[in-house]
Amino acid sequence: MDDSLIDLAKHFEDDFPINEPLKANQVISSDNSESEKPTTSKSTINPHCLLVNPKQRGNPILKSITNVPWEYDAIIPDYQMGLTTCALFLSLRYHNLNPDYIHERLKLLGKSFELRVLLVQVDIKDYDFALKNLTRICILADMTLILAWSPEEAGKIIETYKIYENKPADYIKEQSESSPYLQLIQALTTIKPLNKTDAMTLITKFKTLEGILKASEYQLSECPGFGPRKAKKLYLTLRESFCK
Repeated sequence: MDDSLIDLAKHFEDDFPINEPLKANQVISSDNSESEKPTTSKSTINPHCLLVNPKQRGNPILKSITNVPWEYDAIIPDYQMGLTTCALFLSLRYHNLNPDYIHERLKLLGKSFELRVLLVQVDIKDYDFALKNLTRICILADMTLILAWSPEEAGKIIETYKIYENKPADYIKEQSESSPYLQLIQALTTIKPLNKTDAMTLITKFKTLEGILKASEYQLSECPGFGPRKAKKLYLTLRESFCK
């Protein structure tokens, strides 16, 4: 482990003990006493608004944040997606030119949020070594490392965190096998050679089982991934008698 990582580890062990996260507006003073210092004025915060550090002005990822309102505010992280969730943004190209930058940002951020995301945009070809280094840093700093491969993807990741801020965990769980949608997929995939992708394509195009049943053989063959042979097999199977 290099000296910079050792220094970072010592910083988090001494000033911010693991398993004792600070509140979102709690900071550590120079004499290690706790004090309350809000990063933003609570009276002016819009709870539905994504907060953006003014230093991110001009970042292309902001153009992709279109489904939630956002505004600039004097916050420590780059993005604040909720009272307990924040993100730092880092370009790998910039990281290679300024390797100490992320260490300084993490020291300022400390343990101020329950969920701290390091959003890294992969914009160089040889990224293996840099990502290994950042992974170790995130482990030491108790952060979540998320990769984006374009500014658009990075913006959508930040946006999604804000959208799901108050959603229950059940909202993003896998659908139950008893779901009519999944039951229809299972029924269609029993017809060889249809797979799940084919089944979802049929549902997307024809909307309902009735729509699939009424489709002509030609209409079925026009679906992506289908050809005359697969369409004919499906068409004939759906018209077979279910009773002997």
